[in-house]
Amino acid sequence: MKNIAVIGAGTMGNGIAHTFAQSGFTVKLIDISEKSLDKGMATIAGNLDRMIAKGTITEEDKAKTIGNIITYTDIKDGVVGVDLVVEAATENVDLKLNIFKQLNEYCEENTILATNTSSISITQIAAVTTRQDKVIGMHFMNPVPIMKLVEIIRGYNTSDEVTKTIMDLSVKLSKVPVEVNDYPGFVANRILMPMINEAIETLYNGVAGVYEIDTVMKLGMAHPMGPLQLADFIGLDVCLSILNVMYDGFKNPKYAPCPLLVNMVRAGKLGVKSGEGFYDYSESKKAEKVAKMFAK
Repeated sequence: MKNIAVIGAGTMGNGIAHTFAQSGFTVKLIDISEKSLDKGMATIAGNLDRMIAKGTITEEDKAKTIGNIITYTDIKDGVVGVDLVVEAATENVDLKLNIFKQLNEYCEENTILATNTSSISITQIAAVTTRQDKVIGMHFMNPVPIMKLVEIIRGYNTSDEVTKTIMDLSVKLSKVPVEVNDYPGFVANRILMPMINEAIETLYNGVAGVYEIDTVMKLGMAHPMGPLQLADFIGLDVCLSILNVMYDGFKNPKYAPCPLLVNMVRAGKLGVKSGEGFYDYSESKKAEKVAKMFAK
């Protein structure tokens, strides 16, 4: 397995493309937007430059990594001859189902189709294809080049052979794969998102402020960042989407998103990517300043 296609040049897509390319794979990075592809490649180059500055790679390594990536704006052209496709488009069910219908049509019979979804059913995605045994979840963590974990999610019909192939492939990327079964939120987000949602509820109910909640979790529970800062980093829209998937999947009110989260997303306060969430990122991306709405 040497030829990989990655669908989506956003934060996760460019990180996945970077990781495969740096490991010596030929990568076809696909996005309908030329602008997104340019931005994604610029991000990869910038991340490689930081690695050079830290002494972890050389200029030659950077050139090889960049040289391993080819960009496409057309899925049909981009998936020709690939062994694996990793879909990393926006966390939207209808969008992903449409992409997998196209992949099923355009990809060769033995191509494995993976999705980086953080919560959507692998079984549901696989059901729109005629190769359900070859559809699997590869949930990378952000930032992809740095984080070691990959959740490997088996759909109802995913074969043992495909699961082993993807587990072994993840090890070749210097990742630690963990096999899980296909239920809403899988493991990572089934545990993480209710914690983030509860932190937002705690703020919403006036128990404590943004800084105080995050400080308790960082100093008391040894978390590297507080749950509100982490929500900003993930994207509040993504958090809301995942919680909605879990709420719909389990029909359990404990997964219902906090009204404050819903309102913030409606208002476009999405966290780091919009410049404001629970923190103000207009001057720094390090969550040093609590957003005006929550400042005391």
